[in-house]
Amino acid sequence: MLPLMLAKRRKLNCIQPRLIAFMLFTMTSGTHLKESALELMTKYPLVDGHNDLALQLRIFRNNRLRQIDLHNFSNVATDINRLRAGHVGGQMFSAYVMCPAQDKDAVRLTLEQIDVIRRMCSEYPEFELVTTAQALMSSKKIACLISIEGGHSIDSSLATLRMFYQLGVRSMALTHTCNTPWAESSSKLYKVYSRKNNSLTDFGKAVVLEMNRLGMMIDLSHSSWDTAEAVLHFSKAPVIFSHSSAFAVCGHERNVPDQLLRMLKENTGVVMVNLHSGFLACGDKGNVSIAADHFDHIKNVIGAESIGIGGDYDGAKMFPHGLEDVSTYPALIQELLRRNWTEEELADLLRRNFLRVFHRVEEVRDEMELVHPGEEEIPLLEAANPCPIVYIAKSRSQTL
Repeated sequence: MLPLMLAKRRKLNCIQPRLIAFMLFTMTSGTHLKESALELMTKYPLVDGHNDLALQLRIFRNNRLRQIDLHNFSNVATDINRLRAGHVGGQMFSAYVMCPAQDKDAVRLTLEQIDVIRRMCSEYPEFELVTTAQALMSSKKIACLISIEGGHSIDSSLATLRMFYQLGVRSMALTHTCNTPWAESSSKLYKVYSRKNNSLTDFGKAVVLEMNRLGMMIDLSHSSWDTAEAVLHFSKAPVIFSHSSAFAVCGHERNVPDQLLRMLKENTGVVMVNLHSGFLACGDKGNVSIAADHFDHIKNVIGAESIGIGGDYDGAKMFPHGLEDVSTYPALIQELLRRNWTEEELADLLRRNFLRVFHRVEEVRDEMELVHPGEEEIPLLEAANPCPIVYIAKSRSQTL
């Protein structure tokens, strides 16, 4: 018995140093990757394509900023301290109103959301409101961009679209979870404005053209695949999917199938991967590895030069383990480094791809300088607003 016990002990003594060495290597490797991720994100601060903090400001405080300290806002996934910890250098904040406001008070509600984003980004010194690609690239603060999430916010009015641009809006999603009278949503939640074989109407094309002329990014997240395809064929400028993931990895209708990814590649646009568990793991909680699978798939299909990040924090409720709020972005970059993504690829993903698209959108705007503002009006039969005001000209004799 004694020789057998001695033999086992010798065997354990042989194994133990190897086990310790492996554990030390793993810990050292993990520490090195973490340090590399933080160093990389310091050099290339993230530009994130979608955040719904403004929605939470309305829900929790009815947009009363003086009742909140945005350095530490515990009810949400986004605050200044966590944005800094996440190495976020630019954030697209969404001015979102719910679809039931369509044909009612959507324009007013959207104006109020734009107002709270503008106030937030001017009252806090850590933020800086930017409206150009150059200003975004040069900012040393957390640069704020304003987007509109859902074309129902313009009430089928090109003039309203132009006024939103004047207020600083630089991106608009054509739809949210409801169809507009001129574009189709990926969602079937609402039955309004259902059409067959007309996913982008003539007025919808006028909206796309006017966004090109203004220099406003077209966002195809939430649009149906048919609408996205129509826009990719029609737009003169590159487009974005501000917060959408890969359909091949998670078969959710909000995600982008490979055929649209390839069209996006030709368009030179960018898909900014959504980190909501429902779109990453199809309903399961998920983890950082599953999130990275989406990035790997898109890179394999169209290359790292077409990818960004659009976290969707504070717009969705369930996020993967390890990616619970905006402070956790370094964990994702660490995982991509572990999967042998290069510094150049990650620099593109973190900010350079979005900046390239933004620059090109502005170039298209400049090329269209001589194009007059659109004056198209949507036919009343297409916009089923129950209470429109229609001005009818009268002769001079009738007015006297």
